[in-house]
Amino acid sequence: MSDGNFLIYGANEYTGELITRRATALGLKPILAGRNRDQIQALASSLGLEYLVFDLSDDDEIRRNIAPFKIVLHCAGPFSKTARPMIKACLDVKIHYLDITGEIEIFEYCASKDKQAHEAGIILMPGVGFDVVPTDCLAAYLASLLPEATHLELAFKGSGAISKGTALTMLENSHKGGAIRQNSTIISVPVAYESKTILLEEKEISITTIPWGDVSTAFYSTGIPNIKVYTAVKPEGIKRMKLMNSLDWLIKMPIIKNYFRRKVNQIKGPSEDLRNSGKSIIWGRVFNEEQQFEAMLTTPEGYQLTALTSIAIVQKLLIDHIFSGYKTPSMAFGPDFILEIENTNRTNL
Repeated sequence: MSDGNFLIYGANEYTGELITRRATALGLKPILAGRNRDQIQALASSLGLEYLVFDLSDDDEIRRNIAPFKIVLHCAGPFSKTARPMIKACLDVKIHYLDITGEIEIFEYCASKDKQAHEAGIILMPGVGFDVVPTDCLAAYLASLLPEATHLELAFKGSGAISKGTALTMLENSHKGGAIRQNSTIISVPVAYESKTILLEEKEISITTIPWGDVSTAFYSTGIPNIKVYTAVKPEGIKRMKLMNSLDWLIKMPIIKNYFRRKVNQIKGPSEDLRNSGKSIIWGRVFNEEQQFEAMLTTPEGYQLTALTSIAIVQKLLIDHIFSGYKTPSMAFGPDFILEIENTNRTNL
């Protein structure tokens, strides 16, 4: 295993497998890893790759297994349960850490480790997939148009289909409610705290706030102190989301969570046809009391985009890196990085 190689942990998960297949299609030879021997072995065998089997319960075991590599791309969520031990191990053995999280607490945790990452000479870059590459790059682009912006709003519309891993993360974090950034501080707000309509592709789209990763990351990328992130939801869906605010006590009950976990395990994720034919639309606006700017991105479907952006970032870091510490994608590669991804376009509105 050469120093130029990289490890994909959770390669047998839905998104991890998409990322693995993207890597091999480009001629890369990642080492696959995870805790499910049968699944990891089967995937590695089908692609002619090497593999490792270990879980994240023992710090020494993690360090021993990741030590030969230059980069760990961590794909096993929920990241609120799995990211910290992997990040600690990467800091200890001085290996770049990437992941595909969308969880605010993990972005904030990585940001809190900026000094240690600098000292170790490594990069901590969570969110190298759909969350948060396109939104982060759009936020940075808009901030370049209005450096004096006081407010940032982002919204996205995708296919609506999700993987088991995404659903499980949503379930595990459902009791936390929503979040926005206000006067530079992340604050908790009710689910579907604010809703409105915006014009996307000449259609009025209903959107509502969600605790998306950019509530954390966009602040580091832009310095803008007030940030809200929205997703497209039909009005009846927003009503159901608001209902969760009065039922949070019920959602926290173990018997209820276990019921939904069983349901989540039945989710297969978007089909190949949907991934290939679908697209995502990202909208953003920056403003202050005097000016505003809006722009829009169109990208491949979210899971497809995650495979494209995560491996593009791995390729950049395998070649060289001239920075260390906590970085968002746009901080590392600039706001135009997203435009390097196939079938991606940006439009000023």
